[in-house]
Amino acid sequence: MADPRDLFDLSGRVAVVTGASSGLGRRAAQVLSWAGARVVAVARREDKLRELVSGLEDDRASFVVSDVADRGQLPSLIQKISEPFGAPDIVVHAAGINTRQEADNVTHEGWDRTLELNLSAPFFLSQALVGAMKENGWGRIVNFASLQTTRAFPGGIAYGASKAGVGQMTRAMAEAWSRYGITANAIGPGFFPTELTKSVFLDPERAERNAAQTCMGRNGSLEDIDGPLLFLSSEASSFVTGQVLMVDGGYTAK
Repeated sequence: MADPRDLFDLSGRVAVVTGASSGLGRRAAQVLSWAGARVVAVARREDKLRELVSGLEDDRASFVVSDVADRGQLPSLIQKISEPFGAPDIVVHAAGINTRQEADNVTHEGWDRTLELNLSAPFFLSQALVGAMKENGWGRIVNFASLQTTRAFPGGIAYGASKAGVGQMTRAMAEAWSRYGITANAIGPGFFPTELTKSVFLDPERAERNAAQTCMGRNGSLEDIDGPLLFLSSEASSFVTGQVLMVDGGYTAK
């Protein structure tokens, strides 16, 4: 019988994480590296990526500076991602944007940018990477959903539409690719202290109200993402696909 602890061991795996310059994307890159994977971090800010990679094992971490929403960069991005360690087995889509425009004030630019980064980029990057996963008979796609995948928040119509799309896209990815040994799942974070939620946490009363809406009475900390992410990125979740795992302290349970 295999040692159950080996189910979470990512030694020999290659992972790519978008949005890795800060927040949950940065944490994801760190966790996968600590679990043994060789990690390629992708984001637009080179200084933040260099800082991240400098804190990881030198021979198991690299980075690519790119805007994943720019489809014109996709061919070169795929090439650069695969150069350090080979084609990825694991792809984590943590890049995202929330313009927080009220419905009456949503601009064409804000809408397009939100859906392009939050929804289109994860699909087309995954589509470009699944070929190698199919050949290997193993792959993990981890998308980032949201409380707004199922809930409507003020100023969140574009963001909510994109994240609702992520939920359905995740199920459709599973239907299309899981027969090849590729699982597709999503994590739905509650309120975590990241750049996207900075305005929330700068308002103590608002942060406290959000915490009170959870079953646990608190907002998330970055470490709360470690276990769920590792589960969905490893052999431990081999029979789990097409799911949105809410990591929200029970916010959506109430």
